[in-house]
Amino acid sequence: MDSARKRYDLEEVEIDLEESSDTSEYDNEEEPQTLWRANPSLDEEEDIHTSTLVEISDTKPLINVRDPRGINDCLKVTFEDVIAEPVSVRSGDRVWIWSHALFEVSRVWIYRIVTVLLAIPMSLISGLLFAILSCLHIWIVSPCIQCLYMGTRWLQALWSIVLGVVVRPLFTSAGKCCGGFSIHLAKE
Repeated sequence: MDSARKRYDLEEVEIDLEESSDTSEYDNEEEPQTLWRANPSLDEEEDIHTSTLVEISDTKPLINVRDPRGINDCLKVTFEDVIAEPVSVRSGDRVWIWSHALFEVSRVWIYRIVTVLLAIPMSLISGLLFAILSCLHIWIVSPCIQCLYMGTRWLQALWSIVLGVVVRPLFTSAGKCCGGFSIHLAKE
């Protein structure tokens, strides 16, 4: 079945962008079949109910989009953000060009060296930390909170009664008393 699907996926689809209003150029006077619409593949039919999040694997890193939520926007630092010479004080042009080049090269290569040394251990530590925190939250914190809600259901009912019997009438009457006042501003 997979070989049939692969053959179907590799089929070429021609796209005819010419207008089909002129039928005289066809030999048998039949209108040609529309070539711009390809038949849906079996993969598309199976993936109708899946979202784009399902297509992205948890283990396959996104190479092109490494900060999709913009978490590290504050780290988009260029040479001009760090070093700037005013018009009144200037170094030589060659000094400026070489310092710019050394800044960029050292920033990129030192980052790459440090990430080679730290990325794998830090990702392992972060993965372990988030796994432990997730496990604690799912199996300890959430059940304890649910037990607390179940045990204090009577307290919630009592508090709503106190609010309905004491606090609501008090603020309703205060609002009606203050609602009778009106302020009129007049120019003299």
